[in-house]
Amino acid sequence: MKNTQAWGWLAAGVLALGLNGIYQDGGAAWAHRAVNEMTARIADRSEAVLALASGRADWFAAKANLVGARNETASCRLATAVARFQTRIARTQTGLASFEAMSAREQAQFARLEANRARIEAQISRVRFAPAFNTVEIPAICPRARVRIPRAPAVRIPAPVVHLDMPGLGPV
Repeated sequence: MKNTQAWGWLAAGVLALGLNGIYQDGGAAWAHRAVNEMTARIADRSEAVLALASGRADWFAAKANLVGARNETASCRLATAVARFQTRIARTQTGLASFEAMSAREQAQFARLEANRARIEAQISRVRFAPAFNTVEIPAICPRARVRIPRAPAVRIPAPVVHLDMPGLGPV
């Protein structure tokens, strides 16, 4: 049984090594396309549900109008141009709505940060810091000692007298 299991693991490792080589050489572009198409399908189908669940009814309505305009077949060039223009407007509105939602999320996060800052400041103002060292008075008995410092005799040195001859009040 262990022998069979070991051969199975060896085969799986060789297969993984080969697939990794193909992937590194760029031979798995078909896999990337398949995964991208699958995620795009899932995203298209779940966007409406996510919009309704998150309370973004305006985005849901814009997406529904976009899908409706995409499904209509225009019989003339004017109708096609108008449908394209409406589609661009709907995309722009969707982009603006997502930007506004992002701004609202950032403002909410900023408000939460400010509330946390105010809460922390309130906590800090209530805290009383104990002194780092408890002071204890220890009675110490020191014997008195008399110290005599001899005084040096005062030395007086006369300052020299300097005479300046100034010939006139010329340029300074």
